[in-house]
Amino acid sequence: MPHNVDLIVLLALGFGLALIFGYLASRLRLPPLVGYLVAGIVISPNTPGVVADIELANQLAELGVMFLMFGVGMHFSIADLKAVRKIAIPGAIVQMSVATLLGMGVSYLWGWPLGSGFVFGLCLSVASTVVLLRALEARGLLDSVNGRIAVGWLLVEDLAMVLALVLLPLAAVFLGGKALEGTPPDQSIWITVLITLLKVAAFIAFMFIVGKRLIPKMMLLVSRIGSRELFTLTVVAAAVSIAYGSYAIFGVSMALGAFIAGMVVKESDFSHRAEEETLPLREIFSILFFVSVGMLFNPSILVEEPLHVLAVVAIIVIGKTLAAVALVLFFRYPLNTALTVGASLAQIGEFSFILATLGVALELLTLEAQNLILAGALVSISLNAALFSLIEPAQRWIRQRSHLARLLERNADPLAMLPDEVDHQYLTGQVVLVGYGEVGARIAHGFSQQGIRFVVADENRETVELLREQGIPAVSGDASDPAVLIQAHIMRASTLVVATTDFLDVRRMAEIAKTLNPAIQILLCAETSEEATLLEQENIGTVFFAKQVLADQMTQHIVQFNAAQPSSVTAH
Repeated sequence: MPHNVDLIVLLALGFGLALIFGYLASRLRLPPLVGYLVAGIVISPNTPGVVADIELANQLAELGVMFLMFGVGMHFSIADLKAVRKIAIPGAIVQMSVATLLGMGVSYLWGWPLGSGFVFGLCLSVASTVVLLRALEARGLLDSVNGRIAVGWLLVEDLAMVLALVLLPLAAVFLGGKALEGTPPDQSIWITVLITLLKVAAFIAFMFIVGKRLIPKMMLLVSRIGSRELFTLTVVAAAVSIAYGSYAIFGVSMALGAFIAGMVVKESDFSHRAEEETLPLREIFSILFFVSVGMLFNPSILVEEPLHVLAVVAIIVIGKTLAAVALVLFFRYPLNTALTVGASLAQIGEFSFILATLGVALELLTLEAQNLILAGALVSISLNAALFSLIEPAQRWIRQRSHLARLLERNADPLAMLPDEVDHQYLTGQVVLVGYGEVGARIAHGFSQQGIRFVVADENRETVELLREQGIPAVSGDASDPAVLIQAHIMRASTLVVATTDFLDVRRMAEIAKTLNPAIQILLCAETSEEATLLEQENIGTVFFAKQVLADQMTQHIVQFNAAQPSSVTAH
């Protein structure tokens, strides 16, 4: 051909094969991300057949990293982190430390330098944001207490990785790698660290002082024009320009620049629209990123070093899971929460790839180490769905063994029992409110205003502690466990209000309440019309479906408004 078509070939092969293998992965009930990595392996120089331009793929991968980090920044919620900070912050730090030490331990046995082992272990310690969010969403757990803890835990890991991307180049020489590009050979590492941290601080301060005001104003001006493509272009231009500007002006990594850009956009009034409008573009470049990562993988590692691969997978799937489960149980959360968080974090993904690529560039990791990390990611992501399916059988197995179940569930937890000072008269004819999320909190506020006595049952220990400080009776635990409803004195309650939408748990709670108190009135929430129909057919309580309630209220409002008019509007 008379002109260079390498980019077209890469996009055609990359997107085409990503579609095919992503579809096959979905049919096999695996995350599509596995298919994207396999697509990259197929067109890599390490496998026979068509080979795409890997240098060009790496440049596009840089854009993919920017958009991935921009998306992470837009999802990073200080409020979500604060809600579960007492378990998420120490839990994530300890679990990452355990995984890093395990990685350093096996690498030491393999004869690797200590610095390489540290970076290798760090790569194994952080879970994939993409995999975790989609796994929780697919199972309807994203808005549950278990999901919020897992997401908060992940936010801490993400923040730690952002810091690692900033600090690793500075510590490269100390860890046995090569010096940071542009650093004077005789300059002290501490001076280098200080200068870089000052640059990072200056960039963050600039973004939250100037950028936080400028970017929302730009988005407001463009939104008034009414052009959807201009609004999308504004957000994309902000993400890429800030990422590049952070590197060119402040000497900060483009990944950190994109992350901060996402946080700034999230603070604007147009954050939801910005996220929605840029989602297709972010996903397209994310796919290219995973394809390019697959192109770096050499499948021969599976044959040449099978024991090494098994050790890596064991650290990710077994070591990280056991550490997370033990930590959650230590903080006296239910067994179900511990197993859910453990399964959520038993994989690695995009941050591991980004950190491994940086490690290779700084000569802290070898290509063998990078291939082991990629192999661990492929296997752990593939096994993640199976781990989630084992949660229920694992709970049954543990709870059937009473001694072990008592040890893990920590029945002596003071938050699992109502305080002795709660008046017995208060606990007669009260309402038991299960779930203190967005809906439950509004219901509780209405009860308080109307003087209705109620007891809250919620899985989030921090929520229960806060409620007790406010003088509201509350118990901590999973209300699908009879012991929790018994502690809320369900036998003497007039009404059970279930303000959660987990279909199976809702049914279980209603059955327990009816068994303990046959005369009790039960009010249930349903997330979908199908679930509402099923619950109504079982006749276990009054069911409220959010969209139907909204439609009824709007209709009633119009009826009342028309009735108050001199001549009401009637149908022809």
